[in-house]
Order: sequence, then C-alpha cells, then structure tokens
Amino acid sequence: MPRITSHLWFDTEAREAAAFYAAAFGSASAGHVVTLRNTPSGSVDVVTIDLWGHEFTLISAGPLFQFNPSVSFSVRCDTRAEVDRLWGRLEPGATALMPLGEYPFSERYGWLQDRYGLSWQVSLANAATQRMVPSLLFSGAVCGRAEEAISFYGTVFGRSEIEHVVRYGEDEAPDTPGTIKHAGFTLEGQEFAAMDSARAHDAPFNEAISLMVQCETQGEIDHYWDRLSADPKAEQCGWLKDRFGLSWQIVPAAMNEMLRNGDEAKLARVTEAFLAMKKFDLARLQEAYR
Repeated sequence: MPRITSHLWFDTEAREAAAFYAAAFGSASAGHVVTLRNTPSGSVDVVTIDLWGHEFTLISAGPLFQFNPSVSFSVRCDTRAEVDRLWGRLEPGATALMPLGEYPFSERYGWLQDRYGLSWQVSLANAATQRMVPSLLFSGAVCGRAEEAISFYGTVFGRSEIEHVVRYGEDEAPDTPGTIKHAGFTLEGQEFAAMDSARAHDAPFNEAISLMVQCETQGEIDHYWDRLSADPKAEQCGWLKDRFGLSWQIVPAAMNEMLRNGDEAKLARVTEAFLAMKKFDLARLQEAYR
C-alpha cells in the first residue's frame, strides 16, 4: 500500500460516488464497503477504491464539509482520446473551472468540479509514471506559502524531492512574482503538485479531503502526529490539521485489515475504541480487535 492515500468526506453518497468513479476510470470494482455503527454520524459507510493506482477512502458521514478546489486530483492520460473519454465521463452534472482545450502547458487539458463537487484536472501526459497526482492549491490566507509547505513536508516525510518549480512572473498579477505557479514534488516516493493563487477562489483547505498516512508502528504514528499537528482543537480520531490548514489522518496500516476482515462485534469494539482517541494507540486498537 502507498504510504499516503486520499480520504473523501461525503454526506450520504459514498457508495454512489464510488460506483460513479469506478465506471469513469474503468475500475474493476466499485470498492470495498464497511459500515461502522454508533458513530457521532450514526451508521456510516466507508468505501475503499483504487483509481489508476491511487487509493481513495470515501465515507458517508453527514453534511459537515464540502469539496472545493483547494485539493484536486491531476489525472495524466496517455492519449488525447483517453483525455476526452475521461472528461466525458466526469462531465455530466459538473462545472468546468478551465474548459477542456489546448493551453500553453498542455495540448489537451481541462479542470472541472464533478457532480459531487470534487475537482479533477485531466491532461495529456505521455508515459507518466504516476497517473493520479494530488494537487494542493494555496489561496486566501495561505496564498504564497506553497514553497514553505513543500519544504516543510520534505522534512516530515522520507524519499522527498522537489521535481520542478515554475514561478509567477512580473506580468501575472494578482499573483506575486516569484510565488509558485506550479511545482511538482515527491513524498515517500509519491508525486504531488502545489500552486499558489491570489485569485478569489474561496477555497480554504477543509476536512472534506484529507491525506491519510499509513503507519506500520506506533513510532511512525507518533512521528507524523508530532510533526504535522498544529491545531489541538482539530485533533480527533486520528485527524489533525497542519500549519497550513490541510487535514491529515495518521492511521495504522493494520486498521485496513481490522475494517476489512472484522465481524460485527470486532468492528463495534474497534469503532468504540478509536472514537475515544485523538492520536491513535495501535496497541489499544489491536486489543479491541482481538
């Protein structure tokens, strides 16, 4: 499993959305579903699905958060036909942020918010080694801090590298010259992208999309929690917010086995245990599962 995966918070549509994305991306499965009961949101569906090599976890847990373009997913297609086909599948009920067409940086590119509000950037990128890339938009109060964030994340995660940086020029107002127009970087060998934007996006980071860090040991959980958490009020059930407002979940990789293979009694015990935690205690979770 990749170290970092993506978590999407829906009101009630996690199963429906997983089926929609499976059809759009040609996944062989609409995802693995687990229902957790007796949570603050009642019974919630948790769906795990792989889309072009990137794992997504979708949860139906109430109308608390809404997607916005602060986090989008850049999808790299091998051919123009693949770009057009994927765009056509995502487009019904969507809003185009940048219409599908030719741009200086790509001969075939478009950016849309789909019927659920989730943002996708679809482009032609021949022979891309990673086809699904989470992209972070630093706007509003954190505009101009993309470079700081990239450097900070590089101190937290191993196998990190800045792949490329393109900066705004003097004639690209309202953006400040020298801030990040687009940057590619890796964390744990996985590719990410980031950009600053001084335009009026009204798109702060929120809990609708969080990045999940899969940890093998309690030591790893402690490391990522201590380095990333910057808002004690946001700490709950493995969730935290970093200094830029981006949400993360620091979770034991063993939770996947617990949720996939546990019977109703085991799921109930594990759910009761983790709901009482801020930072996850792996030993207590394993004890509850047993």
